[in-house]
Formats: sequence, structure tokens, C-alpha cells
Amino acid sequence: MRVMLAVLLLLLAGPAPAAGPLAHREVLPNGAVLLVAERPAIPIVVVRVGLPGGAVHDPADALGVASLTAELLTRGTARRSGPELDRAIEFVGGSLEAGAGSDGAAVTLSVLKKDLALGLDLLAEVLRQPTFPADELARKVTDIQGALRRSEQEPETVAARELGRMIFPGHPYGRPASGTIESVGKLTREQVTAFHQRHYRPDGANIVVVGDVTVAEIRRELLQRLTGWTAAAAPVAAVPKPPLVAGAEERKIARDLTQTTVLLGRPSIKQDDPDYFALAVATYVLGGGSASRLYTRVREERGLAYSVYSSLLPARYGASYLVSLQTRTDGVGEAVRLTREEMARLGREPVAPRELTRAKSYLIGSFPLRLDTSGKLAPFLGAVEESGLGLDYPERYKERIGRVTAADVQRVAAKYLDPATFSEVQVGR
Repeated sequence: MRVMLAVLLLLLAGPAPAAGPLAHREVLPNGAVLLVAERPAIPIVVVRVGLPGGAVHDPADALGVASLTAELLTRGTARRSGPELDRAIEFVGGSLEAGAGSDGAAVTLSVLKKDLALGLDLLAEVLRQPTFPADELARKVTDIQGALRRSEQEPETVAARELGRMIFPGHPYGRPASGTIESVGKLTREQVTAFHQRHYRPDGANIVVVGDVTVAEIRRELLQRLTGWTAAAAPVAAVPKPPLVAGAEERKIARDLTQTTVLLGRPSIKQDDPDYFALAVATYVLGGGSASRLYTRVREERGLAYSVYSSLLPARYGASYLVSLQTRTDGVGEAVRLTREEMARLGREPVAPRELTRAKSYLIGSFPLRLDTSGKLAPFLGAVEESGLGLDYPERYKERIGRVTAADVQRVAAKYLDPATFSEVQVGR
């Protein structure tokens, strides 16, 4: 049934209308922000509740508690056990899931319109009345520890964790969002309950609804179920912005592998920085696809990399810039040298008109694909709200990308892509 719903989401959820606002926005009496994108032609409703319950709020002595709390939300409430919740939502072919990342937590419901009342009942239960059963907690701890052990065999994950510590020293972004095997093993039900009470609150929350509903209808249904959901007495602790510059370091992690994974990274800029749009274009020129400079020179011309790409990764409180390549162990030195050379060249020389046009056309043309299903639009709206970008961001994005010049690309590349400012991690022999 869940697979059928996923297929319906893809087939029936068309692109957002080009004209008019992306969604209706209002603030509910309890402080939660409600965002509603009415899609009357789509018989599926997606409801996503974003909350300030991410790993950035993990106490230093309880790393992984945000992730564990979110994992346990659907494993038992004051009214239903975990298996009973599963059966109730699966019986109507829907899904109800919860998870947490570095920046926040989210509970997401997907149901057919005719089953919305039941879905909202279940959503309200897991949001407000989780019981965190001891047996389920023990099972989840074991599952998370197993996943962490398996991730130690994934070179890119190992490299990313180490790089995070290097480029965000002393900041929550430098800590693993899922915690460590040791820290997770020490977490208690009392810590999980306290984290839920402190961070699963309406102030700082956003409720995104996409599908066959009206604003008045969904407002009424939500207020009926969220009566009494109020903010905790203590405010959520502020998360500091990470520094834009960190000292460049190099580290090698030995693994008996047939190839080597290399990550280059540094702190970067978010979408609210005026340089962001030019840097997005520079990123595509450098390593955004099969026509990029890194792909052409390092992979195609020299055959040194199995994969090579660059990424600008904005987050709620900061951002990072990543260049990744996987290469033959005997070709690591030359592959890294060429990669750093191309990064520096982008800041020394203006891009060719053809490169600039191709990058801008791709970024503008592909943007609507981020919004072409309800399942994509809901988290996008939540992210826009959390980052304070405004509901007109899609139009501003296309307009600002369209204004980027070759001189803009060269300037931001010199400022943000100087290879001397990048830390490097290698995982391999």
C-alpha cells in the first residue's frame, strides 16, 4: 500500500502553478507557522511538521539524543503501541514517519484526502503523546549502533565525519548527527523525554500542508487536535553561526581499499548572502555535471577519478562547500593536484560564455523539478520558512541566477574556492 501511495505521489503531483503565491502563510495562536499549498487536483495530502529538535541541540554528554527521540516518536503513544500505529496508517495506504537531522526534526504524514482525519489523529498522537517505551528504546539503540558500525565501512561517510570536525571545530555541525556508538549506548529514556519536552514545541515549528485541502479546512482540523500544545517555559537555546573561515588541514585515514576517497571542504555561505547565486553558478561550472571542468579534466581526459563533483551545501545555521572524488590509489596525488588547479583557475580567469550560459540554463531550468511533487514541495516550504527566505524565493532564485555574469563567477571563485582555504581528508591506503 505504501508503494502504491508513493507512485500516486509521483504521477499525480504536478508542478506548482507559475502564477500566484507558492503557499498561504499564517501564524497559529500557539506560535506555529502554518503553510498551505492548495492542490485540489491531487487526491493526496502531505502534512509535514518541522520542529527545532535537531542534533545541533544535542547536549555535549548526550550526542545522538535528537536522532533517537525522532526515531522513537512512532514507536508508541498514550493510545497506541508502535505496531498498532503501523497497522492503522498502512491500512489506509498512507505513511507516517519521523526523523531528525542536524538542523531540525520532522514528522511527515501522507494520506489520501478521504483518510485525512485519521492521519491527523495519528500525527497529533506521535507529536504530542509519545511514550518512548523502554523496549523500543533498547531496540532502536541497537539499530542505531549497528548502523554506525556499518558506516565505518563506508569511506565517504568516514571522510565526511572527519571533515566536519575539521571545518566546524567547536560547533555542533562538527559533531555526528546520529551520535557515536558509545554516546548512543549511554542514552536514557529520561534524556529522550526531556529532549522531547524541550524541543517539540509550537514556537519554532512550521506545519506545511500540500494537497486537496483549503486553508480554512486544514486550519480547523489542526486546531482541534493541537489544543493545549504550547511552548515550554524555557526558550530553545540559540545556535551560533559557524565561522566562515577555518584553518586548512590535511588528514589521511588508513583503510585497506582498492580506491581512495578524497573530500575537500570549507565553511561557505547560505542563500541569504548576495554572493550565493554567483557561487551556485561557479559550482556548476566547476563540478556540477558531466560537462563540468572537474569531470572533463580529471575523469574524461586523464581517467583519474571514478566520480568527481563539487557541491554548495547551505544549512539552517551555516553552510559548507564540498569537492569529492574517488580515484585509483596510485593516482591520488595527481587527481588532487588537478582538482585544486581547476579550483584556482576558476578564480583567475573568466568563464567562457558557453560555460556560463549552460550553467545558468541548467540551474534555472532544473529548479522546478525540486517542487514537482507534493513530497518535494512540503520539505522545500519548510526549509524556506526555517531559513527566512520568503515564499517568493523560487522566483528570486531564477531572477538572481539569470543576472550572474562571468565577472561575478570569477570574483566569488577567488573568494570562496581558493584551494589553500580547503581542508582535505583521504580515506584509503
